[in-house]
Amino acid sequence: MNSNGHGSGTVAQRPPETVTATSVGHHDVAPEARRVLVISTAVFTLFFAVWVMFAIVAIPIKKEFKLSEGDFALLVALPVLTGSLLRIPVGIMTDKIGGRTMMTSLLVLTAIPTYLVSRVQTYEQTLWLALFVGLAGVSFAVGIAWVSAWYPAKHQGFALGVFGTGNVGASITKLLAPTLVTLVGTGGLLGGLLAGGWRFVPSIYALFLVCTAAIVWFATPKPDKRPSQGRSIIEMSRPLAIMRVWRFGFYYVTVFGAYVGMSLWLPHYYVDVYGLELRNAGFMTAIFIFPASLLRPLGGSLSDRFGARPITFISFSIIAAASAVLCMSMSMWPFTLFVLIIGVAMGIGKASVYTYIPQYFPKDVGAVGGLVGAIGGMGGFVLPLLFAWAKVQSGRPESTFYVMLGLSLVSLLFLSIAVARILSGARAQEM
Repeated sequence: MNSNGHGSGTVAQRPPETVTATSVGHHDVAPEARRVLVISTAVFTLFFAVWVMFAIVAIPIKKEFKLSEGDFALLVALPVLTGSLLRIPVGIMTDKIGGRTMMTSLLVLTAIPTYLVSRVQTYEQTLWLALFVGLAGVSFAVGIAWVSAWYPAKHQGFALGVFGTGNVGASITKLLAPTLVTLVGTGGLLGGLLAGGWRFVPSIYALFLVCTAAIVWFATPKPDKRPSQGRSIIEMSRPLAIMRVWRFGFYYVTVFGAYVGMSLWLPHYYVDVYGLELRNAGFMTAIFIFPASLLRPLGGSLSDRFGARPITFISFSIIAAASAVLCMSMSMWPFTLFVLIIGVAMGIGKASVYTYIPQYFPKDVGAVGGLVGAIGGMGGFVLPLLFAWAKVQSGRPESTFYVMLGLSLVSLLFLSIAVARILSGARAQEM
């Protein structure tokens, strides 16, 4: 990579933290790019609903298979593991062969294990299929690379923020899945082809995935843009050895991994701590999910205007402050208010962290975005397990937010150290 950051080997120079007034408008964005953004966002919304499906269906599964707290946490978290680990190779391949091909293939491949979940008879079968349902989480790496390839650099913060609103798919599961669980009797529909009860949820999700694959293939522009065509996998992978990329990944654990972890854990929290029915617990969780998803475009726009660094710092600070308050026991509505505040900060912070990537690594968004997303997603796998462990060790449900407070404070520390180094380097250059 040369000094301006447009190669593939070394670190790019520090990008400017602001944009000019002329970059505010979006008149220079091609219609095909807008179509990619709209369709990819809709697809990611569906994928995210599938990815967190077990946050709801695992609750009746827990009763049916008589699972322990640890068994439940593992089942909920396993799809996040797969959807995180595969983001790196899938992100690289998307830059190489194109987002349209990758997204269509991923929809079809994810539909198969999703449907088979409706046929499980044992907990062990469910665990294996949960790993493959995790393919849904890989869609983030595909979409980030796909959208970045079509959008000019000065609009990528906003575009990636809009795409990231697909996280709201988690609320679809929280709001819709409890109704779907009771909508169809155990006999199912179409002669049992679509199973009933909780099994109706994976059945109908699989059908949606297949139909969406056809829409993507026929409605998105072709040929694909392939920014890494002609480059070797080794060359595309070089930025992954840069420490800055791993630091971005840890930031993403705080704003995305923790978002996934809380989305998976909160329905259980509301049922256990506040005695809500599953449907109401899903609704209360959606209050957290909506701002944590829908505010990503705002976070992207703020990052385009003021820079990713200050917006990320503010996000971490708000998460830390609200988590500190939630370490104390309280009634449901104050609890929901502070969880909502965390959701707002996460929604903005998810976009600001990802705005760093095309600024520093414009030719390697797939690879770098895949690694950052993988690290963040791994946080979504580990955190529910940590929440369960902290609860067992402390005997207090509020221990969930002990973990959140520690995570946000460490992120603030890392970001402060990075800012101090940049400032000291700037002063050295002036001298």
